Amino acid sequence: MTILRGHFTMMLVVSGSDALDAEELRASLDRVALELELEAISVAEVADAGGAPPDPDHIATVYGADHPGIVHAAAQAVAAQGANITDLNTRLSDDAGAGPLYVLMMEIAAAGSVEGLRNALEEMGRAEGVEVSLRELEHDEL
Repeated sequence: MTILRGHFTMMLVVSGSDALDAEELRASLDRVALELELEAISVAEVADAGGAPPDPDHIATVYGADHPGIVHAAAQAVAAQGANITDLNTRLSDDAGAGPLYVLMMEIAAAGSVEGLRNALEEMGRAEGVEVSLRELEHDEL
């Protein structure tokens, strides 16, 4: 769940029995969408990725003036290094009236060279005019 351009957005990945009728599910969700005045609902089958998702081991933060393309550039830099984004969060922050500051945080499962990932993200930061940091993710044991 997140806010995208002022709109509450939620994506769910659900599983059901083989007897589940996708058209019946879509019709049921459409009825609920009308009742709740939702703007859009999409139902699509997704392939089973198989196996457990990778555990994140690093966190990248990006700060700078908001402009189109930051998320794309950051995701592309991570993907080019064979790493996987396991969580991503963005927001605009008004820092003491200095104007809106774009903030992007990504949890990443680094697949290969962390130094290569760091270099790719720093290069992206220079190209996009944003500050980037990459650090090891601290895991709390409860």
